[in-house]
Amino acid sequence: MEAVGIRKRLLGAITRWLNQESSPDYSLAPLSSFERLCYEIRPGDVILVEGRSRVSEVIKLITQSPWTHSALYIGRLYELEDRPLQNRLVSEHRLEMDKPYIIEALLGEGTVIYPLEKYSKEHLRICRPKGLSPEDTRNVVRYAIDKLGNDYDIRHLLDLARFMLPYSFIPRRWRSSLFSHNAGMQTRTVCSTMIGEAFQSVRFPVLPFAEKTPDNKIHLYQRNPRLLTPRDFDFSPYFDIVKYPFFNLDDLSLYRHLPWASSDLYCNNPDDCYTTLPTIADATDSAGNSSDKSRSDTIAAATSVNPQGESS
Repeated sequence: MEAVGIRKRLLGAITRWLNQESSPDYSLAPLSSFERLCYEIRPGDVILVEGRSRVSEVIKLITQSPWTHSALYIGRLYELEDRPLQNRLVSEHRLEMDKPYIIEALLGEGTVIYPLEKYSKEHLRICRPKGLSPEDTRNVVRYAIDKLGNDYDIRHLLDLARFMLPYSFIPRRWRSSLFSHNAGMQTRTVCSTMIGEAFQSVRFPVLPFAEKTPDNKIHLYQRNPRLLTPRDFDFSPYFDIVKYPFFNLDDLSLYRHLPWASSDLYCNNPDDCYTTLPTIADATDSAGNSSDKSRSDTIAAATSVNPQGESS
């Protein structure tokens, strides 16, 4: 029992050390607009995060990518359209029906659910599965929800710690098994593994292997989900990359700059304009014919415009 307690404390100390983050400089403008991301994000989207912790620096080193973490966006609870599942999440996890949530596997916490706003100050990117059906989207979300409470892969934790040491100094029997086919336990997971398994459960490809047979047929083989890293969702041709930069050069709201001649000018055609919109009573008499007097009075008060939109 004492040995178990020592091991637990040691793993806790390693976890805290790896999760320690550098202090962010919030005085700089963020690279992505969290407000726009919240407006556009859909259930089933994969969120990539550029982390700042020690473990993030290790992942950047071994994957040669800035993306160090991935999370699955499941949407708001009322979007699940599954009352028993909603009740389960509310009762077991104290969630709110109208708040957007993500599911992720975290070092030291396991598979957990958090509000999307947790990453409001981070550099984010969305990877959207192309053509994923609404039914399969719900199945992917359910798969991730069913994984809530699973432990983070402890072997993965130790492997990441080993990566902090020069590879040549590590005895062969201690070298990382992070990317071996049987690393860890089935009830333990890491962030990309859990999400990859969720998509593979509906036969949606992430980065499959393709093989051409002698008769020119193509066979696809799902990649071992334990080999997936956050960058694989970025590289995958089956996911669209959606960026919401803080300064979006394409989002200029051009309609606000259209050359309107006047905000209170209405036209039937370029030679028939009014400063105020005439009512039916003004425009026609009781017999349904045009009222010459009201029409002439309205035209006298109107401002004409030419086809270029300039007042004359």
